[in-house]
Amino acid sequence: MLYWYLAIAIVAEVAGTIALKASDGLTQVAPTIIVIVAYATAFYFLSLVLKTLPVGLVYALWSGMGIVFITIVSAIVFKQIPDAAAIVGMSLIVLGVVVINVFSKTVVH
Repeated sequence: MLYWYLAIAIVAEVAGTIALKASDGLTQVAPTIIVIVAYATAFYFLSLVLKTLPVGLVYALWSGMGIVFITIVSAIVFKQIPDAAAIVGMSLIVLGVVVINVFSKTVVH
C-alpha cells in the first residue's frame, strides 16, 4: 500500500507542477486551484509514506520519478522536448531508482 501512496504523491506532484506552469505565475485562477489541491494531495500522501519508509529513500523516489514524469508530460503538453544529454541524465535517474529498489536494504519489500 505504501508504494500506491507514493505513486499518488508523485502523480499529484506532477499535476501540480504542470498546473504551476499553466498558471502563468499564479495569475490564472483554475490552474492555481489545481496547484494548491495537487500539492496538498502530494504532501498528504508523501506524509503517509514517511511514517514507514526512510525520508532519504522516499525523497529519492519521489523527486527522481517526478523529474522523469514531468519531463514526459511537458514534452507532450508544452512541446518542451529534452535533448540527448537530458535523456541520458534522466535514464541515470531511473537506473538509480531501480538500484535503490532492488539492492538497498532500506527498502521495505
